[in-house]
Amino acid sequence: MHALPTFRRRLFVLLLALVLPVFGLATTQTAAAATQKTCDLYASGGTPCAAAYSTTRALFASYNGPLYQIQRASDHGTLNIGLRSAGGVVNSAPQVSFCSGTSCTITQLYDQTSNANHMPISPGSACSGCSGALHGPGPNGADIGADAMALPVTVSGQPAYGVLVNNIGTGYRNNAVRNVPTGAQPEGMYMVTSSNLTSGSCCFDFGSAETDDSDDGNSTMNAIYYGSACWVGGCTGPGPWVGGDLENGMYFSDNGRNPTNIQSETGMFVTAWEKNNGTTNFTLKFGNGQSGGLTTSYSGALPNGYNPMKVQPSIELGTGGDNSPLGKGEFFEGAVTTGFPSDATENAVQADLVAAGYANNNTTFHRSTSVVSFRAHANGKYVDASNNTTSLIADATSIGTAEIFDMFTDTDGTIGLRAHSDNNWVTAENNGAAPLIANRGGPGPWETFYLLHNPDGSVSLRAYNNQHLVTAENAGASSLIANRTAVGPWEEFDLITH
Repeated sequence: MHALPTFRRRLFVLLLALVLPVFGLATTQTAAAATQKTCDLYASGGTPCAAAYSTTRALFASYNGPLYQIQRASDHGTLNIGLRSAGGVVNSAPQVSFCSGTSCTITQLYDQTSNANHMPISPGSACSGCSGALHGPGPNGADIGADAMALPVTVSGQPAYGVLVNNIGTGYRNNAVRNVPTGAQPEGMYMVTSSNLTSGSCCFDFGSAETDDSDDGNSTMNAIYYGSACWVGGCTGPGPWVGGDLENGMYFSDNGRNPTNIQSETGMFVTAWEKNNGTTNFTLKFGNGQSGGLTTSYSGALPNGYNPMKVQPSIELGTGGDNSPLGKGEFFEGAVTTGFPSDATENAVQADLVAAGYANNNTTFHRSTSVVSFRAHANGKYVDASNNTTSLIADATSIGTAEIFDMFTDTDGTIGLRAHSDNNWVTAENNGAAPLIANRGGPGPWETFYLLHNPDGSVSLRAYNNQHLVTAENAGASSLIANRTAVGPWEEFDLITH
């Protein structure tokens, strides 16, 4: 090969020097475009994130702040958990070291947007002006935080931890968020969750809710619900499904029911989507968090009574709008957007979620069911649920259908009782002010009890919502009611398993 003459060689070098920056710029721009994350994609589509949370990764390519805060039980010390690098995945190694030999709780989820809409543990009924809120199990009716080490996964091959909403009353909330859609303004949202843990109770939600932790009426919240609670009845299949919690109902369509051709929406990682233009349309979608695109399960009119929407500036995770505490689920990331995201934008975000590399969600949860009867120490007779109009009373001398219950023990240790006589759930309704009766179609806070084991081998029932003990007062001559604060003979029962 002949060498270039000096003049031609210098000319070639000069041209190369001029051309390389052009190619370098193109390469840099292409790389930048390729590294766009979820909230960059929403912004490019004209519907920017107003609040964005994740315990696993950055949702902006430029984000390099903390993802969440943890607190350990041993000394109440706190630690912010951040990223391995800007725009990257979580660096969980400090968490493992910090929590070694003790337990840790996630106390706050940091908003990755400039709005700083961080989510601490929900105040529940403990906050000023929240008198209509349902109580959480924390101090003064506040909620509790998730176990920081209880939901290990990997993302892009690196260890990470999700938010496990498993114990009753686990929830996060910010009742004064900024620059989010309100009223009937269009709004979109998504979250990454899993069908490994769901419930048919209210409500595992993520999204917009009331600012007073109370039920302020139809259309005052707009959140993603994921679970199998069929609010209106008549749903098809076992669920779970992605729905819209619009207050006073989890809707899988305008009439509430799921489409008959979609009997469940499941996966180790599930992407859940809801968008609402505030007046004429809300749309629900779901996808596999590890592969593929999105399926639209419903897109159409809002339910009757929900036009226009009346959304308030609050964002929550894990509970219902009135702090209903019985929802169960898993959360890894999610965002609320301004505007009504296009299908193209959501498809791009779904592709980014798949590319994130979520894997190894192997934690399993077991609920148990047993068939039981209760014999009162007050008079030696069996608790009877004769029908759905007569209160429970300990007046039966033998066990028949009316004295038999299905006892469901949940993953958090709470129980629910379903009577064999009418297939309805036993409730301590009116916050324990009314006698127990088996007349509910599904479990909620009033239908939730703790099973206490006494030193003499007997058991007692404590109602969740008022924390009072169930009594067979007047030596069993009166209906059972949850209004006692201490265990005595009238509050003791023999648990008989069939």
